Amino acid sequence: MSLTEQLSEDLKQAMKAKDKVRLSVVRMVKAAVKNREIESGSPLSDDDILAVIQKELKQRRDSLQAFESAGRVDLMEEVQGEIDVLMSYLPKPFTEDELREIVQGVIAELGASGKSDMGKVMSAVMPKVRGRADGRQVQAVVQSLLS
Repeated sequence: MSLTEQLSEDLKQAMKAKDKVRLSVVRMVKAAVKNREIESGSPLSDDDILAVIQKELKQRRDSLQAFESAGRVDLMEEVQGEIDVLMSYLPKPFTEDELREIVQGVIAELGASGKSDMGKVMSAVMPKVRGRADGRQVQAVVQSLLS
């Protein structure tokens, strides 16, 4: 089942179950996907839809940090629920060890030796871990292995 079909099916299920959080998140994702389709002029692939979901997830995480620093527990709980729904659509994230293995392979492949090669390593690693690792996490692993 494609991600578009799954979103449509989940929308129906959320309506039937009267799950307000899931319903609003799925509607928001479908709207963001539709906007991206209009911008690009063609239907989105599953990878493109995952990129939209990741963007929405990043926005929610930023909001969560802002609410946390402001002490808004009520809004934190709401945003955390949205984050949980968005995470259900993403593939299982890499563990620290799996990520370290991938980065080591790229470093060996490129012959990188120091911090000056960090940009090359990052640009080679990110497409391989897209959707399964956060950029900050990848950056931390690359820095630790290159120093």
